[in-house]
Amino acid sequence: MTHVLFEEDGGLKAATVLSDAGTSLQVEHASGRRTKVKTAQVLLRFEAPAPAELMPAAQAIAGDIDVDFLWECAPQDEFGFIDLAGEYFGGTPTAAQSTGVLISLAAAPVYFHRKGRGRFRPAPAETVKLALAALERRRAQEAAIAGMALDLQHARLPAPIAQAGAALLVKPDKQSLEFRALERACEALRKPAARVLLEAGLFADARRLHMACFEREYFPGGTGFAPGVGATPAPADLPLSPAQAFSVDDSTTTEIDDCLSVQTLADGRLRVGVHIAAPALGGTRDDALDALARERMSTVYMPGEKITMLPEAAIRPYSLDEGTERAVLSLYCDLDDTATQVVARQTCVERIRVVANLRHDQLDAVVTEASLEDPQSQFPMADALRALWTLMQALSAGRDKVRGKPEARFRTDFSFYVEGDQVRIVQRRRDAPLDRIVAEMMILANSEWGRLLAEHQAPGIYRSQQMGRVRMSTHPLPHQGLGVAQYIWSTSPLRRYVDLVNQRQLVAVARGEKPPYSANDADLFAILSAFDARHDAYGDIQTRMERYWCLRWLAQQGARRVTAVVVRDDLLRLADAPFYFRVPDVPALAPGRQVLVDILERDELDLSVSARFVEALSTEAEAPPVEPYLAEETAEEAAEGSDEASMQGSAGEVAAPESSPAGIPAPAPAPAGEPPIA
Repeated sequence: MTHVLFEEDGGLKAATVLSDAGTSLQVEHASGRRTKVKTAQVLLRFEAPAPAELMPAAQAIAGDIDVDFLWECAPQDEFGFIDLAGEYFGGTPTAAQSTGVLISLAAAPVYFHRKGRGRFRPAPAETVKLALAALERRRAQEAAIAGMALDLQHARLPAPIAQAGAALLVKPDKQSLEFRALERACEALRKPAARVLLEAGLFADARRLHMACFEREYFPGGTGFAPGVGATPAPADLPLSPAQAFSVDDSTTTEIDDCLSVQTLADGRLRVGVHIAAPALGGTRDDALDALARERMSTVYMPGEKITMLPEAAIRPYSLDEGTERAVLSLYCDLDDTATQVVARQTCVERIRVVANLRHDQLDAVVTEASLEDPQSQFPMADALRALWTLMQALSAGRDKVRGKPEARFRTDFSFYVEGDQVRIVQRRRDAPLDRIVAEMMILANSEWGRLLAEHQAPGIYRSQQMGRVRMSTHPLPHQGLGVAQYIWSTSPLRRYVDLVNQRQLVAVARGEKPPYSANDADLFAILSAFDARHDAYGDIQTRMERYWCLRWLAQQGARRVTAVVVRDDLLRLADAPFYFRVPDVPALAPGRQVLVDILERDELDLSVSARFVEALSTEAEAPPVEPYLAEETAEEAAEGSDEASMQGSAGEVAAPESSPAGIPAPAPAPAGEPPIA
């Protein structure tokens, strides 16, 4: 009885011939199934062994064949597998031997190139050599991947993974061995990449993981500065102002870029000065320092640390430190007899003598509304602060009239003080008199200088708000939230690049020179776009690190049951820290109502908590109403930059983006008008 070996569905099959029609055969498989096979598909006709026995016997023979020797025995030209089987085994090969050779040929594409059904040609020696080397590399790579993956699964850190670092989480090379090993470990453990690497010890803790990913994406060359990068000194011949200037900042502030002053003129009226550090005098557009500042766009603030926009060598000559004389851009406003209305304005470039650096955390409890209204109360710069307090109230009332409603106040901020792995979180009311004075003076300067640029047809980078939408542009537009006709950021040139750009324009206008940026300058639009992107990214890492330190603070407290405040619906905020989270089982309660919740789990990687509602506290324990989260900017937000605390903003109010570095879950984006939630 005749049997045949043929190809079907990419594999070898053996069957018994039932009938032969010339171009096709009717065959029966060992299973009893009958099919039609084209004659062209037949590779071998044989009488023995039986079809069911052929393939097992051939597989055994193929396993014993030395492919290297088979390749050496093969003819240099094209050949058929039966012919090579005869050469290899000697004489006429059996069906099993021929099939075994065929299996070996098909399984060794490195050695043999297929030329047709059952026909092959040996690969050249050099090709075989290169192919074998490639196979060896692949085997070694696979072994390395498997080894690294196994280490990660057992929380061990392979050296190549350690060397790759945060690059495995931020825009990784997905073809690298390290990433493929990490991917395999993640699949086996069913955990995200960041958690696998954290558990393996790549990062000492979640804080360092968050920071490493941020720095990898936005500071790939490191957060330091090249040696020798600094600013040129300001011109020595600048006139010295007779004003005695003082700053108001938090004690953590080291880049002091704004001061205030009050002078009494010969006619008894007051002249108020806003003095801004002038680093624009220490460089020019497109020089090395400008390129560095443009790349960074802003100082990055986080609890306990910051990444400055400028190197220390460029900051110190211009920071308005107590006891120094510094170059400044000054706005002088002469007041009327009531000291509540501005009747004349002047902008100039000069030197100023800084007589004091006042600190919020040292004076907020002393400089109160009552003490400002009491002429007998004593505190530093008392007369100047009382004059500024009177002017501030008048200017604020004027803006409220334009806005059509009073400005939202009574916001609570939280200051973070980090020492090592310990954190203190201190509440600070943003409606404190010193805050309001500084914010109003910065709004005055930014509004007046925006008007000055517009009057001289010099472009700048403006900030506007219309119909609740805050945007930036190169031409003046109203800021409805502040109640001013135009507004620029120009009071923090040591910390924000747009302020530095605007200062260059203002210095040129004040000196009667041609501004460095002309109308429709493509660079201005590029700067605006780049700043928006960086500003969002910096806000995200600030929010992440504030949430991280809130979780660390919770751990320090060691309390499982904590007090929280209802913000809205099931959204709560810790009573003593700016951490917002949702508790699904909280009943319907009025905003501001205090409740007790049990913290079930904390996750410093996800920056989230799992909590359970316990009970609502009595109305006697009720907190003041939680401040609304308005779409419009407050005065403090718009004028941010008067100190580092205000640059950081109100912790937790910047929503995280929807995407994060690979494997790092982002806090869920907050609904419009809400802080981010866990």
